Amino acid sequence: MLIVCCRGQESAGIVTSNGASPPLYAIHKGMGLVNSTFREEQIQKLRTGNLGIGHTRYSTSGISGLQNCQPFVVETLHGKIAVAHNGELVNAKKLKMKVLRHGVGLSTSSDSELITQLLALTPPKEEADTPDWVARIRNLMTATLTSYSLLVMYKDVIYAVRDPYGNRPLCLGRLVPVSKFDSPRETDTESETEGWVVSSESCSFQSIGARYYREVLPGEIVQISKHGIKTLDRVPRPGGDPPAFCIFEYVYFARPDSIFEGQMVYTVRRRCGHQLAIEAPVDADLVSTVPESATPAALGYAQEAGLPYVEVLCKNRYVGRTFIQPNTRLRQLGVAQKFGALSDNFAGKRIVLIDDSIVRGNTISPIIKVLKEAGAKEVHIRVASPPIRFPCYMGINIPTKEELIANKPEFEDLAGYIGANSVVYLSVDGLLSAVQEGSKSLRPNSIISNGDNDSKSSPKQIGHCTACLTGKYPVELEW
Repeated sequence: MLIVCCRGQESAGIVTSNGASPPLYAIHKGMGLVNSTFREEQIQKLRTGNLGIGHTRYSTSGISGLQNCQPFVVETLHGKIAVAHNGELVNAKKLKMKVLRHGVGLSTSSDSELITQLLALTPPKEEADTPDWVARIRNLMTATLTSYSLLVMYKDVIYAVRDPYGNRPLCLGRLVPVSKFDSPRETDTESETEGWVVSSESCSFQSIGARYYREVLPGEIVQISKHGIKTLDRVPRPGGDPPAFCIFEYVYFARPDSIFEGQMVYTVRRRCGHQLAIEAPVDADLVSTVPESATPAALGYAQEAGLPYVEVLCKNRYVGRTFIQPNTRLRQLGVAQKFGALSDNFAGKRIVLIDDSIVRGNTISPIIKVLKEAGAKEVHIRVASPPIRFPCYMGINIPTKEELIANKPEFEDLAGYIGANSVVYLSVDGLLSAVQEGSKSLRPNSIISNGDNDSKSSPKQIGHCTACLTGKYPVELEW
């Protein structure tokens, strides 16, 4: 089974296929977390197939409802296809008009349905009885350059696709025999591969007995079948533009044990902490973290500053991630339930509290209040990323400038507003330095295998989207 994980908690869906001609699809979707949506009865139904794609939704555009739950399945001239999408199209309105002019009705408010319908359109030179899926995918990629990682399932084949700017992550993994999983990676041989898996993040592979293989490159179309994987095409960016991988993945969104651009997210976050300590030192007694995504940065800060790292907050692990809750009230209620103070560790002491980001300012103020009420002498906030000043239109839920704390009058005295003794953010240059320091092996003059059956090679450029920090979007936005 091949599954793309889009890292949301609002809804989940899986579509499997038996690979026949025509294929028999089994589908189950539901609102809520995976463990509440899929019971044994549904899992048994899905096991009738030998390949499949799945999706967990985190809504950025379109309402949070069952009608927008993915994967989408539609009938085309050549049979059914199933599509799972992670990202957000920057020219969705224009594409919607294109689809409607072709006489195609839309049943959801999701731009992911637009992608599905665009793939169903017949390319000009396609043979009547032979679908040209590379041409169809290329047409889509030409019509919209970002932001998407896709899985497209047709009969007994799955196509893994990443937009030309590589804004959203996508990676490949190999299912290895159970007998080999605990053995050194160096002893692996590709001939022992029992199947292929695809995910937004490599951290998901270990739990299913798979090993990270490589990233899908920006603009790459990878075919996955019973014969293995093969690169079918690579769609270039216009004008020699650099890639634009979302830098917020490193800051917050990704799990720390995931691998992007040849480096582990944890390591990048620790480097951010080192850089933050250089840029923003403070007289204090200890360094701590807002758990858990800021912990690597706090450890890096403590090491560079020569201060002890001490836990000051106890996290309630039954409360989900507050950033990706769909509205402010739910985020605020989540914070109130999320943390308790370990007062014996810090009473009467000056704390440097590291956070990964302060976006809306909803979460940090009550945390500072908890610490000071529990006996902290001072609380100095250090943020391991720059201020978020601009909306994201490419798949992160930062929809308006007005809700960002960095654009509010209170930002002029942010420390006073949130109750801290001081607040300093990491600089944009500092973040880029921390992120790109470990990507040197993947710069334009280097070569990496593209992983197809012909063992060809292609250059890999490094570039990052910093639009939420700088307002410089990788492509022109169309409304």
